[in-house]
Amino acid sequence: MGIIVTIIVVVGILLLGLGVMGMYNGLVRGRNDVEEAFSTMDVYLKKRHDMIPNLVATVKAYAKHEAETLEKVIMARNESAPMAERIEQEKEISTGIRNLMVRCEAYPELKANTNFLHLQEQLVEIEGDIEKSRRYYNGTARQQNNRVQTVPTNIVANMFGFEKVPYFQVDDASERKNVDLASAFGV
Repeated sequence: MGIIVTIIVVVGILLLGLGVMGMYNGLVRGRNDVEEAFSTMDVYLKKRHDMIPNLVATVKAYAKHEAETLEKVIMARNESAPMAERIEQEKEISTGIRNLMVRCEAYPELKANTNFLHLQEQLVEIEGDIEKSRRYYNGTARQQNNRVQTVPTNIVANMFGFEKVPYFQVDDASERKNVDLASAFGV
């Protein structure tokens, strides 16, 4: 009888150990997926960041104040910042670019400049890629956050220091408002 109890206890401990190991491995895979998704997004953010000096140089010839505003926003980017800080910095850069494009509407010569138009088209394409990569990042962040917060994986996550991952989201309420296209096009 004692041998059977010992075998049951050993098998139970082995199963528990395998379960913990499986949950830990799932958390590590999830963390790696989030880091990979952020890296993918970061490639597009870097591409945009590399393009901005050309945009600034083009705008400088027409609108010195707008170019200086954008340059200040770009200075905020810090390559070595943690993921959460980088997300906030990229939000500032996106807002700065959006504001610059709106302000450039006041400069007809700039809007007619082929170099500026080409840069604007590239920027629109890159922003689309960034949007897709943000969605992918948020999806992997959601999956990881579900692992970190649901039972029984949350116990293993707490034991090994896994934490919630920040989402890339819009914090500025004005960016959530519907755009009035009629007034934007003077209709």
